Amino acid sequence: MSLTVEETKSRNQALIKEVLEVYPAKTAKNRAKHLGTFEEGKDGAKSDCGVKSNVKSVPGVMTIRGCAYAGSKGVVWGPIKDMIHISHGPVGCGQYSWAARRNYYIGTTGIDSFVTMQFTSDFQEKDIVFGGDKKLEKIMDEIEVLFPLNKGITVQSECPIGLIGDDIEAVSKKKSKEYGGKTIVPVRCEGFRGVSQSLGHHIANDTIRDFVFDKLDPNRSFQGTPYDVAIIGDYNIGGDAWSSRILLEEMGLRVIAQWSGDGSIAELENTPKAKLNVLHCYRSMNYISRHMEEKYGIPWVEYNFFGPSKIEASLREIASHFDDKIKEGAERVIAKYRALTEAVIAKYRPRLEGKTVMLFVGGLRPRHVIGAYEDLGMNVVGTGYEFGHNDDYERTNHYVKDGTLIYDDVTGYEFEKFVEKIQPDLVGSGIKEKYVFQKMGVPFRQMHSWDYSGPYHGYDGFGIFARDMDMAINNPVWGLTKAPWK
Repeated sequence: MSLTVEETKSRNQALIKEVLEVYPAKTAKNRAKHLGTFEEGKDGAKSDCGVKSNVKSVPGVMTIRGCAYAGSKGVVWGPIKDMIHISHGPVGCGQYSWAARRNYYIGTTGIDSFVTMQFTSDFQEKDIVFGGDKKLEKIMDEIEVLFPLNKGITVQSECPIGLIGDDIEAVSKKKSKEYGGKTIVPVRCEGFRGVSQSLGHHIANDTIRDFVFDKLDPNRSFQGTPYDVAIIGDYNIGGDAWSSRILLEEMGLRVIAQWSGDGSIAELENTPKAKLNVLHCYRSMNYISRHMEEKYGIPWVEYNFFGPSKIEASLREIASHFDDKIKEGAERVIAKYRALTEAVIAKYRPRLEGKTVMLFVGGLRPRHVIGAYEDLGMNVVGTGYEFGHNDDYERTNHYVKDGTLIYDDVTGYEFEKFVEKIQPDLVGSGIKEKYVFQKMGVPFRQMHSWDYSGPYHGYDGFGIFARDMDMAINNPVWGLTKAPWK
């Protein structure tokens, strides 16, 4: 039996209280600030969904967050395909981050593209004692010999680099001169910086500003058009950026850069010539978008290409920044794909109508995918961010319904307890949570890298998204599995 909004709020508030009772008093007081129920129309809730965010996780609880290195190497810089990204430090961070995300790219691996390769300085004890600057120089020399078609290098510093004081800036500057001015970027993304991977995004954005944009040749030739745009914050998971780019080009725009899935250093250099930056992942790339607006006068607009409702709204919003030719192009694209989306909804909505979902993901997904679920008749009853900031929760207000359970940096215990009590039909989260919930008998989709599927962006992606949700929820295997609470 479905609950009323007031009954849902009351249940969620009681559930939060129950979860907090297991903690020591100080921890309970801390975590209480990060858990809440969205209440439509209340002034406090309007500003940030009523939860505190972007603060240090409580020691001793199981956080799902990553570190600053993960934000820089794994998200912003790592997908730039024609540059080599050195994991500078012990081998563990490099090994763990090796090909962890499905950032699809076009190119020949090991020749002109290097995304799925791993380069590490493999620190040993002697490097900690005596420093790794000379080792870093040697690695760069070897890279130039072995991979002569690389277009640049980044140094992704791990924790020990900041602790022992290696001068990666001096090494990068020296080698850049030796290699004829090649772009070599030192990135101070030591894992201990900040409270999560979010600061790594910011640091990486700042290095693009300092080592790419600020060093551009002002006389560099570029043949622009009035319809040039750059896709910012799409990492091409399973081909997402490609399915988004198709729609922009079909409406008459020219995509001159793609950040950073299937991206190149040349595309980074092109971006300050764009007429509009279209921003998908606000959390990871709003910093550089704001910088380009302030320095180059390039406006930016957020867009959401999950599900037909949000795609239509986003296409029209993007088109509003251009002339009637592009506005007409947007309507033409919407009309072209309407039959496709109606067929997808006709097929899958009857199988998914009324099903409930709980989300806990990073980046933009805790809010952006809500519309796609609703297009299929599903209801998101709980959502939260791994490393969101207050402005992420402000934006979430436009997506969630009254009474939705909100949780920031949710602990393993809290998330399991919420799922046990609410019993959603589907959980969408990350690989660390996947097998926990499947063993609890709960259908699950990995919503960081689409569970080896995708793309999920764009009209073509919506069909794949709908199929995957149906495949997860209506799989007969769940009838053979007994949840612990049963």
